[in-house]
Amino acid sequence: MAKTLREKMAELPPERRARIEAEADRLHAAYQTLKELRKAQDLTQVQMAEMLGIRQATVAQLEKRSDLMLSTLRSYVEAMGGSLKLTVEFPGRPPVSLDGFSDASSGHAHPSGA
Repeated sequence: MAKTLREKMAELPPERRARIEAEADRLHAAYQTLKELRKAQDLTQVQMAEMLGIRQATVAQLEKRSDLMLSTLRSYVEAMGGSLKLTVEFPGRPPVSLDGFSDASSGHAHPSGA
């Protein structure tokens, strides 16, 4: 009987498994662009532009940028029906979710999962 990927990964030494998982996470993150998020929702740039109240050319520019303001990213994701969550991670500490990051007057943090 063939082994599953999970079974094969479980057989690997912990160090090698960790390296593989880290690289998989890196690759996964690299492919989660605005364009791919939009396409995953079966939306065109024209449809996104209409939902955001901007021109299609502006959507094209946004999808090429890597330095978006968080409020812009949040609007883009929410226009597709999603929500944006921001988590900060420090070595040896639990992750912290930031809420209200698009509204400077209500920004606060709490440990994620709390």
